[in-house]
Amino acid sequence: MNHWYQKTIHEVEQELGTSIETGLSPSEAGQRLARFGPNELIDRGGKSPWKILLEQLTGILTIVLIVAAVISYFLGDVKDFLVILAIVVLNTLLGFSQEYRAEKALAALKKMATPHVRVRRGGHVHEISARDLVPGDVVLLEAGSIVPADGRIVESVNLRIQEAVLTGESEPVEKTTGAISRDNLPVGDRRNCGFMGTLVTYGRGTLLITSTGMQTELGRIAELIQGVTQEPTPMQRRLEQLARTLAVGALIIVVIVFVLGFLRGEELRLLFLTAISMAVAAVPEGLPTVVTIGLALGAQAMLKRNALIRKLPAVETLGSVTVICSDKTGTLTENRMTVTILDVANHRLDLKEEVQNFSPRLRTTEANPGLIKSREVGLLLAAGALCNDALLEEDEQEPGVYHSVGDPTEGALVIAAARAGLWKNELEAALPRVAELPFDSERKRMTTVHRWPAQPAGLSLLEAVPGAGQPLIAFTKGAVDGILEICDRVLVDGQAVALDEAWRDRIRQANNELAQKGMRVLGVAYRLSEQAEVQEKGLVFVGMVAMIDPARPEVYDAVRTAKTAGVRPIMITGDHPLTAISIARELDITRDDRAVTGQELSVMDEATLREVVKTTSVFARVSPEHKLRIVEALQANGEVVAMTGDGVNDAPALKRADIGVAMGITGTDVTKEAAHMVLLDDNFATIVAAVREGRRIYDNIRKFIKYTLGSNIGEIVVMLVAPFLGMPLPLLPLQILWINLVTDGLPGLALTVEKAERNVMKRPPYHPREGVFSRGMGRSTLLTGFILGGVSIAVAYWAWMTGQEAWRTMAFTTLTLTQMGNVMALRTGNESVFRSGLFSNRWLIGAVLLTVGLQVLVVYQPFMQGIFETEALTLEQFGVTAAASLLVFAFVELEKALFRRADMRQP
Repeated sequence: MNHWYQKTIHEVEQELGTSIETGLSPSEAGQRLARFGPNELIDRGGKSPWKILLEQLTGILTIVLIVAAVISYFLGDVKDFLVILAIVVLNTLLGFSQEYRAEKALAALKKMATPHVRVRRGGHVHEISARDLVPGDVVLLEAGSIVPADGRIVESVNLRIQEAVLTGESEPVEKTTGAISRDNLPVGDRRNCGFMGTLVTYGRGTLLITSTGMQTELGRIAELIQGVTQEPTPMQRRLEQLARTLAVGALIIVVIVFVLGFLRGEELRLLFLTAISMAVAAVPEGLPTVVTIGLALGAQAMLKRNALIRKLPAVETLGSVTVICSDKTGTLTENRMTVTILDVANHRLDLKEEVQNFSPRLRTTEANPGLIKSREVGLLLAAGALCNDALLEEDEQEPGVYHSVGDPTEGALVIAAARAGLWKNELEAALPRVAELPFDSERKRMTTVHRWPAQPAGLSLLEAVPGAGQPLIAFTKGAVDGILEICDRVLVDGQAVALDEAWRDRIRQANNELAQKGMRVLGVAYRLSEQAEVQEKGLVFVGMVAMIDPARPEVYDAVRTAKTAGVRPIMITGDHPLTAISIARELDITRDDRAVTGQELSVMDEATLREVVKTTSVFARVSPEHKLRIVEALQANGEVVAMTGDGVNDAPALKRADIGVAMGITGTDVTKEAAHMVLLDDNFATIVAAVREGRRIYDNIRKFIKYTLGSNIGEIVVMLVAPFLGMPLPLLPLQILWINLVTDGLPGLALTVEKAERNVMKRPPYHPREGVFSRGMGRSTLLTGFILGGVSIAVAYWAWMTGQEAWRTMAFTTLTLTQMGNVMALRTGNESVFRSGLFSNRWLIGAVLLTVGLQVLVVYQPFMQGIFETEALTLEQFGVTAAASLLVFAFVELEKALFRRADMRQP
């Protein structure tokens, strides 16, 4: 890599073979365009639509469903064939649309190129397409311009560039022209360079192009996005594993049923139909639909909490998240500079203790003159508001509510003064500005000159100015060290005393202390004058104003909740390490002063990085590659990673993370396209709420799997045990398919809206590699299935042995009703259904009643009797089947009680 920032302007000029004064000749520019290619981002070719479609159709569960549909068709069950086929088509289209949208991230990135630029060629300024730029071109920049390619700043007149899309840093960067000698500097510290896709916010300058197209920082991000492969989600892995198991199980069942029936001399046609029906019954064809609908309902619930889900599997994956890698600005903090400390001689005021609401929108009723604890504090606030170009504007929709307009730092000063009742418009009316010296990057300060009011009695803060008899006063604000150089006195208790070394040391120490806390500190001074000319010398030092982008109030509880839930928060930011550490300590993300910087990451190998990410919770001044490497290192350690971001620089890491989370307010289109989820309020607390919802959905999907497989095992037990008891086939093929249809459908869907368990955020996340049947679920499912099947076969055998003609109908009805008892009991995990509320899930109650009603229809309605070959049951017979369902309900509740007791015994 050619480190252009380390070279002098002359060295860059020589190496690129160009002239800053005249630029390239048109012929040389043409030759370079042929050699380097157009200045545009190239699509290396993602997945084609056909490949995406093929991947959707070749999943194991999808193949099993297709086989089930074909078998149903040959069985003559066209309705079941069409239903299963519709499920396959629905899931395929859904998966296709999600992945196809994800492939469009690069298209959004390509839109960031500016269409036309002003370039110096052959000694003249031309306006050309940014696509035709080449290395060596000299581009003129002005406020509002989008930087068209990467280059070296060769002229800067108060030039500031907003680079948040690349660095994540909210403040515009002041650009310089001198060489920087340090190695491995991240993008945010290369202050003598401009980068493609960033925005000029102030001043003007000249950029000597060094890289174009895919060789730019933006191009390297495009390469990263295209090179990132996504791992299957935990749920996708679990369902694939389940599908393979069921496919093998279905084949075994077909063989066993067919062989046993053949040995008993059953009719071959009926035997074949029954065996195939059992195979279909073993496969929960409703599973993909229930999972999809469950995820969709979860996505709707998350939308109400300001989390927009772009890719449905993300809903479930959120429940397995073990690490949340969060940007600082705007996610953990409020993304606005706020004055928090006022420091004058012998007094410091902490506004965080005085002001309850730090909203950037200030109501007139919130102004509190009581914040001015001394005249020096009042003078400090007034000077900050007067030596300032930001404005306060009233909201058109909400009279009496004001917000700042202009530079964020200056806006913070204006808001702070207004909070103390010092409104800028009133101050300027009393002390009109008559002269000024604007801020520039060399002096690092700004001075304004104001005329004394004719009647100053209403402004008591002016009484803090000793000897105020001259007609003008100048206020200066800027970097503390620079302000001290032009001051010879300091304001102490209403007196301007000599600024000796003791006072200088005290001020420098206070400045360093505030800076160590990650604050931005400005010094403020004044000078009395008789003339309107600006003289930055012989000033009186008033005090310091410290500001920071404060943490969001709700994030404190969110971080605590995440930690309690076993989810580790990590801060990854482009901001300064001191600022990052300060916010991270305040939020309890870290408890030490350790922050790994981009420079350290650049020289760190993968093995070392994997060890570092185990214990480090703050990463600062990082580049896009660093964010991607951090995510990959965490994943290599077995973590399930959620990664937040808003800038283009975050897109590769978001795409690689298990859950990419884009900011809805400040996020770029590129970031949103690459993400799985978009935060509509840019709030870390929303991620934690989404994790809770993800855990609920995952728990409910497990409940459905346990329910439907337990029910299917019960059916299989009935069909396999009956021949050994000498009974005819207890269920006909159509009855088996009916049980699957009515019991897996509505009750299964109703399970997906079950409320969260009480301890859902008080337990660690489940291991992402765990199987579907982990944590005793396999054993419990088998046991429940055997109990359900055993009760059903017991009823059937009793009725058959006692010569009751409706014995098969009793077996059919018992299997259906016992599954209703099963679903009512297992909907609360290990908690008793009576504690959580027997009727708390009204959707499930409705689904159970509807299923029972449909079964009654099949048993007693003559037309349905003809289709399903059932007979009307007596009241006593129906009562026996209902009692059997209560036995299953009681068994599942007993099993949960035993699990609870075992959990209590564990240390």
